[in-house]
Amino acid sequence: MVQHRCPDTRWSWVEIDKGALRRNTRAFKEKLEPGVRMMAVVKADAYGHGAVECVKVMHAAGADQFAVATVEEGLELRRAGVTWPILILSEPPMECVQTLIENDIMPSVYTPEFALAYGECAAAFDKVGKYHLAIETGMARIGVGWKDALEFRHSIDFHRGLSCAGTFTHFATADVPNDWTFGLQYRRFTEAVAEMRAAGVDCGLVHCDNTPATVLHPETHLDMCRVGVGLYGMQPAESTRPHISLDPVMSVRARVTRVVYPPVGSGVGYGQTYSVARQNVQIATFPIGYADGLARSLSGKMDVLVHGTRCPQVGNICMDQCMFAVDVNTTRAARPMDEVHYGDLVTVMGADGDERITAEEIADLRGTINYEVTCNFGARLEKVYI
Repeated sequence: MVQHRCPDTRWSWVEIDKGALRRNTRAFKEKLEPGVRMMAVVKADAYGHGAVECVKVMHAAGADQFAVATVEEGLELRRAGVTWPILILSEPPMECVQTLIENDIMPSVYTPEFALAYGECAAAFDKVGKYHLAIETGMARIGVGWKDALEFRHSIDFHRGLSCAGTFTHFATADVPNDWTFGLQYRRFTEAVAEMRAAGVDCGLVHCDNTPATVLHPETHLDMCRVGVGLYGMQPAESTRPHISLDPVMSVRARVTRVVYPPVGSGVGYGQTYSVARQNVQIATFPIGYADGLARSLSGKMDVLVHGTRCPQVGNICMDQCMFAVDVNTTRAARPMDEVHYGDLVTVMGADGDERITAEEIADLRGTINYEVTCNFGARLEKVYI
């Protein structure tokens, strides 16, 4: 029987399976030709999985560089002793250029004002500020326009405090098979890179592939691939599922904190949206709510696993707690099962026996994507690494 370690301070936690994370990282690394580097995306605290611990596992399994979304995320890694290259996937505020230089964190660059301020600060410290040039090819989010990339480089390359360590773009539809927009973006990007190289401009490591492009388009791997959601065992799209096998890394668990047999007709939770319909129905409480990432919109729609059996969540999900119902061994029960007791294990996401609730299942019920689910769960719940 699997033993689940529970935090001492609260009976709810996320389990992070380091073995699964290691296997997923190696699976992506094996898809790359020798010499092609892998940048692991660990923004949003590694999609809720804990960036510091994940970076250690990923690097040991083959990741070469790491990408974050904010300066503070990069600083967290540096404070934890991470020495490998870190890229911020956007251009941060100009006020933080000294912090970037002092901590050897590379920004994305796409405005001359930021680039020159960054270069000036680097030169003042007798250093060279490494950066990656972001090129906008159709996502309409960040970057220098693909037609303006060479001109932009000419406008900043005179500065001795700057060094381009990479050039990249980001695909909007890499998960859509045979998509015209994907091909257009790739063509725009490679033409911009070719124009710069023809003019003698060093582009550094050239990269464009996100997780689905890494799986579906080996012809676009170039110098490096940026892999995110797949590392955590979640498929970025149905189109990638036949091409790579991934193991879920995060499970969400709790223990039962209260069990009662309410009288028939009793209401449950705020608004009394659920009523006990018959005898021999237990109502059990566990300490996970919408502040922990269990969206209130899931109220009355989702299941949890107890004793390897699905039990319906009932009543409105509260900020810090919610309830589920158990039909106890009655012939009228849709899912009859043994009694639930104080301290029993509850699985909100993950496997229990032969049953599993996936991030995709929860995402479908919420009308969102799988990695929003893990980001939400990872924000407040304590992480236990196994």
